[in-house]
Amino acid sequence: MKRIFLSPPHMSGKELQFIHEAFDSNYIAPLGPQVNAFEKEFSERTGIPYAAALSSGTAAMHLALRYLGIGPGDEVFASTLTFIGSVTPVIFEGASPVFIDSDRASWNMDTDLLADELEQCYIKGKLPKAVIPTDLYGQCADYDRIAAVCELYQIPLIIDSAESLGAEYKGRCAGKGAKAAVYSFNGNKIITTSGGGMLASEDKNLIDHARFLSQQARDPAPHYEHTQIGYNYRMSNILAAIGRGQLQVLDERVKRKREIFDYYYNALNDIPGIEFMPEPSYSKSNRWLTVILITPEIFGADREKVRLALEAENIESRPVWKPMHMQPVFGGQGAEGRGQRGKTYKTRVVGGEVAEDLFARGLCLPSGTAMTDDDLTRIVNVILGAGFPFPDSSRYAKQ
Repeated sequence: MKRIFLSPPHMSGKELQFIHEAFDSNYIAPLGPQVNAFEKEFSERTGIPYAAALSSGTAAMHLALRYLGIGPGDEVFASTLTFIGSVTPVIFEGASPVFIDSDRASWNMDTDLLADELEQCYIKGKLPKAVIPTDLYGQCADYDRIAAVCELYQIPLIIDSAESLGAEYKGRCAGKGAKAAVYSFNGNKIITTSGGGMLASEDKNLIDHARFLSQQARDPAPHYEHTQIGYNYRMSNILAAIGRGQLQVLDERVKRKREIFDYYYNALNDIPGIEFMPEPSYSKSNRWLTVILITPEIFGADREKVRLALEAENIESRPVWKPMHMQPVFGGQGAEGRGQRGKTYKTRVVGGEVAEDLFARGLCLPSGTAMTDDDLTRIVNVILGAGFPFPDSSRYAKQ
């Protein structure tokens, strides 16, 4: 049977017009009119006035941290339940991540734990230089609560919205309202440029500085003059052309992602031992990935057994992100608690039990927007067949 991927790219056809324009202009390098237009259209879509198109979301996070002057001896608070690209830029700059656990209501950064830990840091006289909550699987963190706590101690807030473009927090676009927001256009995201990212901010100086550093920090001169160390982080004109076409169908992609979630929910929500990622009232998730929790004692199979059952039918699924505090490179589980070359990085975790449980029981289901209802029925039936025997598992799947 055909392979069903977790979250494959979905081209609309609109991309070709802009790609042809890029070829006709002969701008193929990491600059050009498509990049400028993509940044402008992205700002118009999100309501964040300034944006820099970059080679990845990780690059965007790195440049945001560079602007804030974060360096050795500093701490940066971040979600532990996240993709590693959210926190490696902290390591790039020689600082130390502090991983904050998730809450049960949203699976995002636990704001009570954050507030308590910041109070303790204030008492000790060592506050972090930034806080980075992740919008997990397309669902916004509780921005207002986190921003209020950060503002109390004058700590910059950088939102990792890599997974949440098109989602909303209290009616505003994901990422809006922070010092900076980071987005990803990796091949598996809700819209893609094959690879790439965006750094957005209401601070023009931040974006200007990021653009400067992203182009090897070349000073204005007829020759190559450098007074700072920069990076080759700019997005190519061709990829920006793809991004412009993808941005035009973002609302359609969100609508379809939410329909896919509803399909799974209607088919599986009443099955004992299966739960879905909750959606708090303040958030309208883009449902980038539909994620379930499986309680093996009730369902009759654990997350891994279900994943392998799906894989046996040529269906890709994936465990929830392994928390950062559990990663060997940060002194966590596996490889005798050490990185591949024996090097670990100084980190600490606040809480961690919730994220560990979500990892142990959580499974990301195929959520590609080009999937058919037949594909979804096929997936649901495999999941049901992996648990306690049902006389006719197909009757639970939406037809």
